[in-house]
Amino acid sequence: MIDGVKTPINYGLGAYCKMIFKEITAYNQFFNMLPIDWQESILPSWKIYEKTTKCYVLQENDKLIAGGLVFSECPPDMLYAKEEADSWFENDYFYLGFIYVLEEKRGQNLGSIWLSNLKNINPKQKYWLTIEDLGLHNFYTKNGFKKVKSMFNDSQEEIIYCFEGIK
Repeated sequence: MIDGVKTPINYGLGAYCKMIFKEITAYNQFFNMLPIDWQESILPSWKIYEKTTKCYVLQENDKLIAGGLVFSECPPDMLYAKEEADSWFENDYFYLGFIYVLEEKRGQNLGSIWLSNLKNINPKQKYWLTIEDLGLHNFYTKNGFKKVKSMFNDSQEEIIYCFEGIK
C-alpha cells in the first residue's frame, strides 16, 4: 500500500484493481492533472513550499487518478488567514490541500481511499483543511473530519474541518 507497493483495493464498485498509493517527488505529474485555476494558484509559489510539502497520489495502471498535498506550513491559498493557519500548525496539524480526483474516476470512493491511505501512514497525525464547496461536507464528515468553524475570504465562505488522528 505505502511506498509504491501494489495492493488490490476495492474502490466501491465491487471490482478489484491494482492501485498504488505513494508519495511522489515528480510533482509535475500531479500538477498536470489539476484544473488550470488550481495550477495557477499553486505553481507560481511552489518552489517556496516544495521542501515542506508532500504529494501523495493514487496511481492505477501507471496513470495518476487522484492526489493531494500535505502542507506543514501555511499554503498559498491560505495566506489571507495566515494567523489562523499558523495556530493549527503550532498545534501539530498538517494542512490538506489541492485534493483532486480525475472527473472520469469520481463516484468510485477514490477520495476516501486516498484519505484512508494517508491516515494509515501516521495514524496519530492530525489534519485540517478548508472547503468552499459546501457540498463536500458529507464527504469529509464520513471520513472522520469535524466541522470547526466558518471564515470568509473576501465574500466567499470557507469552512474549516479537522481530523484528530486515529485513536
